Amino acid sequence: MQSHSHGGFTLVEVLVALFLVALGIVGAGAAQLAAQRTRQHAALLSEAAQLGASLAARMQANAALSALPMGANPYLALEYDALADGAPAGSVSCFAASACDPPALAAFDLHEARMAMFTRFPAGRIAICRDRTPWDAAQRRYRWTCSGDAQAPVAIKIGWHGAASGPAFVSMVAR
Repeated sequence: MQSHSHGGFTLVEVLVALFLVALGIVGAGAAQLAAQRTRQHAALLSEAAQLGASLAARMQANAALSALPMGANPYLALEYDALADGAPAGSVSCFAASACDPPALAAFDLHEARMAMFTRFPAGRIAICRDRTPWDAAQRRYRWTCSGDAQAPVAIKIGWHGAASGPAFVSMVAR
């Protein structure tokens, strides 16, 4: 009797090949998910930087109030936590036909900042204060507390919680 070899695949070889294909598909899906999270985090960082720059420019445009010391300067009183404070109440507008005076313009700017934190950032938080050292070198992170030194530069602190990335924080100095 002659033995014939068919050169086919055994069931074990087919199962191993299917396992490797499935492993590749799962790996590709995980890479896509990681890329999506990174993209979302980068978009929030960019938006936070734009919000901070916008606030700094608005403060410079309203120089009459921005130059006031702490306590009298409404910009330096901004501390808003979307999670704790909820949606900003009321609506403030400087788009009407009549011009806004400096206090109304400051109220408009701060309301816009609160709305941006509430609508664009997950559990967003913002603070504007005078702070000489926003970076805590010992813990290697930014801190929310402010030094309050009258000669310290104005710091705009923006933070949020990302579902996957944990807390994020952007701090910039308004010149």
